[in-house]
Amino acid sequence: MRRVLAVVTLATSAAACMSAPTKPAVDGDTGAAEQIAWGPCTDLKRPDGQRPARQDTSVRCAKLAVPLDYADPGGDKIEMALIKIPATDQSKRLGSLVFNFGGPGGSGVDTLDQAAKSLSSLRSRYDLVSFDPRGVERSSGVRCGDTAELDKYMALDTLPDNEQTRAEGDAANKELAQHCEKDSGKILPYVGTVNAARDMDRLRTALGDEKLNFVGMSYGTQLGAVYATKFPTRVGRMVLDAPLDPTVTFEQRTLAQTRGFQHAYQSFLKSCVKDRCEVGKDVPTAAANVGRLMNQLAVKPLKVGRRDLTQGLASTGVAAALYSEFAWPFLGNALGAALKGQGQALLYLADSYTGRSPDGTYSTQMTSFPAITCADTSERPDLATLRRTEDAAVKVSPLFGSEGPGGLCAVWPVKGDDEAKHVDATGSAPIMVVGGTGDPATPYEWAPKLTAQLKTATLVTYEGEGHGAYLSGNKCVKRFVDSYLLAGKMPGRGATCKSV
Repeated sequence: MRRVLAVVTLATSAAACMSAPTKPAVDGDTGAAEQIAWGPCTDLKRPDGQRPARQDTSVRCAKLAVPLDYADPGGDKIEMALIKIPATDQSKRLGSLVFNFGGPGGSGVDTLDQAAKSLSSLRSRYDLVSFDPRGVERSSGVRCGDTAELDKYMALDTLPDNEQTRAEGDAANKELAQHCEKDSGKILPYVGTVNAARDMDRLRTALGDEKLNFVGMSYGTQLGAVYATKFPTRVGRMVLDAPLDPTVTFEQRTLAQTRGFQHAYQSFLKSCVKDRCEVGKDVPTAAANVGRLMNQLAVKPLKVGRRDLTQGLASTGVAAALYSEFAWPFLGNALGAALKGQGQALLYLADSYTGRSPDGTYSTQMTSFPAITCADTSERPDLATLRRTEDAAVKVSPLFGSEGPGGLCAVWPVKGDDEAKHVDATGSAPIMVVGGTGDPATPYEWAPKLTAQLKTATLVTYEGEGHGAYLSGNKCVKRFVDSYLLAGKMPGRGATCKSV
């Protein structure tokens, strides 16, 4: 597989060089939403696919029916999976606070349950709510082939960087796209972000809230931006953390993310050798050792039980750990073990990224990602563009360089459109955008761009590492975000938080 770096949190598209569009028409009423029948949560999962060891009995789950096609609201319906964690102080309750933690393709139902302890300050005044967006997991999740077929796809190498490897990647992309059409063809045309934003407005109505209070992380920032564009007068308090710039082309996105991951990798290596990890005595030695490991794995994978740690899976595992500084010590140990012939830890990291459970089943994380990404753009790169993109990315980083998501979208069975690229929240309540200078997946350069496009947003800069700022543990970011969500106090222009 030519590696696709999804923009998951915890865990967009085309035409930047167009003339400025006219502001899209604002949606009217998305239709009456049914009442939500909350009940016990019966199928929550941890990142490893297992059930939580202990479950908060106050957590509730439900399904909400929404139109498959909003152009035919009386036609077929799909069920959107929901989760709610009630406010701890109901006497001071401000309403509901809806979360999307990223992806596209991440399960909000599972992630909110896992993140609840980190959100206790917000839970004091809000019912915390999240959902699996259409095309994700329990909400008609996009499925593409069986375990054996997905194992084969995820394990594909990106090295050596030659025409044979690229041809194998091209063939694998076509095969995966065919599986997606075969297994999920009915929903593929309808999984785009604009429809997901309409679903959120149905959810707002069903929750009984006049305004939508929303926290979007990573891809969730695009979802929030589109919602604010379609329904500006229904925006309550909105925070967009780790923002995307929806106007970038696939080529621009791939190069920016490759630079971001390479920067994070260099920062990891510096931290690793400072802590005397077993990867190498200094940064050049450590980088050379990892490079040699990857080249060896491309020739002979490491056996891990009945599975193989391939070069493709190993590099995915490295990328997975770069999303958070908290994972860096584990990555150092995992690479040290792999250099000694033990690949279990790197394979675990790769599986956490691709959504593979120990029993071999996959979440829809890596299949919902291309479905939503390709639905949100009309861009379908030709082979020359893909090769140019990959050549440029590999020069930036042999470890992370790839053709990006354009490779799958080039052969995707459904046409996309560009509506989700154009955001303008004129008329909305103030929106807070939080961007991190060391974010590998959503590079900081996108943060001021999204802020400017929204027209009603204020940017907070986090000078730190990792993907996403609010859940990083930084007290300054938490203070700014909580102050806005709980008291409506927006920081002044130029607000900055230092990494501690």
